[in-house]
Amino acid sequence: MRPDREGAARGGRIGRRAVVAGAPLLAAGRTLAGPAAPGGAVDLLLVLAMDASGSIDDAEFRLQRQGYAEALTDPAVLAAIAGRPGGEPSGAIAVSVVEWGAPGGAATAVGWRRVGDAAEARALATALLAAPRSPQSYNAIGDAIDHAAASIRAAPFAASARIIDISGDGPDLRSLRPAAQARDAAVAEGITVNALAIGGEALAAHYRQAVIGGPGAFVLVAADRRDFARAIRAKLVREIAARPGAGAGGPAMPG
Repeated sequence: MRPDREGAARGGRIGRRAVVAGAPLLAAGRTLAGPAAPGGAVDLLLVLAMDASGSIDDAEFRLQRQGYAEALTDPAVLAAIAGRPGGEPSGAIAVSVVEWGAPGGAATAVGWRRVGDAAEARALATALLAAPRSPQSYNAIGDAIDHAAASIRAAPFAASARIIDISGDGPDLRSLRPAAQARDAAVAEGITVNALAIGGEALAAHYRQAVIGGPGAFVLVAADRRDFARAIRAKLVREIAARPGAGAGGPAMPG
């Protein structure tokens, strides 16, 4: 046999042996992936990441929390959960609430809860309103995204659709990792990042450039804190009712 053909044949035999030898490792990798999520399957994992930074006084903070509580129990949101498209069978989502602000200081205010009916939505809203406010400062949106993505990875529920919902009244300022980098890392994991800009189009433009990403990503605008409840309700309906894999969201919308 010519040397070049002999080398090719030998390389082919080595390649085939490597594939065969690697098969048990692949099987072992699937086995080591662990048991199914203890909470079972849901149609969506949704992290609500709310601004608790130093620019938010106590009255504004209460308005935000009340806005989330009202939105989560709104009939339109519950109808979106029950009618989520794409063939998902559970008729429920799982929600976690995160507060952010301080560099590296994002904190989970309410851990993962299943929401499939009005009673479960009320229980989540009650827990949110009762949770103490975490100490925050500045505007570290990148760290909020990183915290929310880690929460999704550790969620006790399984879902193919995963969304981080950032709301805030200022740009990313002092993140340990800039928001755009954290966003890109989350998107690489299959997570969509949406945003609610409290204040106007200039902030929405920043969020569109540095914060949102992934399939169907979008920004909504709340004119001020008192407009928050309306805006977050519209945002939740849009996120929950979105068909999995929908196209990019385009320009910021007023809600």
